[in-house]
Amino acid sequence: MPSQHTNHKMVFTMETETKQKGSVKGRVHMLFALLAGTGLRIGEALGLKTSDLSPDCRVLHIQRSIWRGQEQLPKTPNAIRVVDIPEALAQVLRSYITDKTGYLFATAKGNPLQTRNVVRALHGTGKKVGLHAFRRFRLTWLRKNGVPKDLERLWMGHAAEEIGDIYSKLKDDEVYRGDWAERIGLGFSIGTFGPLNVVSISKAKVA
Repeated sequence: MPSQHTNHKMVFTMETETKQKGSVKGRVHMLFALLAGTGLRIGEALGLKTSDLSPDCRVLHIQRSIWRGQEQLPKTPNAIRVVDIPEALAQVLRSYITDKTGYLFATAKGNPLQTRNVVRALHGTGKKVGLHAFRRFRLTWLRKNGVPKDLERLWMGHAAEEIGDIYSKLKDDEVYRGDWAERIGLGFSIGTFGPLNVVSISKAKVA
C-alpha cells in the first residue's frame, strides 16, 4: 500500500466488499481496479472483450472504444496498442472473466456499460472525483518508478515524441514489457476480487 505523499492531492478509498462476481458492485469494482492498474481511458476499458485478453490475462489488446453505448475506434491511432499488467491484477481478472464472453463490463443484455452508469457508481462511493483520476494515477506511478518513456507512451496510448519511439519494437517484446509491469506493480492494494483499498491520485494533467 503506497504512502500518502504530500504531492498527492487526493486519496481515493474504496473498501466495500464484493459479494458476487456477477453483481453490479463486482463489475464496477473490477473496472475501477483495471482503470487504476492500466491507465486505460474509460471508453477503452468499456470496449474490452474477453477475446482481447491474452490467455493468462497479462496482456490487454486495445482495439476499440465505447462512446454513448456504441463501438468506435480508439481516440487516436496510438491508442490501438497492448497494455501489460502485473500478476496481482491478472489473477483477479482471470477470476472475473470465468464463464464470460463478449464485453468484460456488460449489462444483463450483453451490451457494454455506459460511462454515465460508471460515474454514478463512482460518486456513490462518496468520492467526488472524475474517472480520469485513475488515468492520472497510473501515469504518475509509471513515472515515479522510472518506466522507460517509450514504454510509458505505449501503455498510455500517447504519440511518439522521439525518432527512437517510432523505431522502437517494444510492442513485439512481451517478455521485456511483462518484466517491467511486474517490477513496478500496481501502486495500490487489491483484494481477492477487485475492491481497491487505498489509491493516491495526483492532479497531473494527461490526455
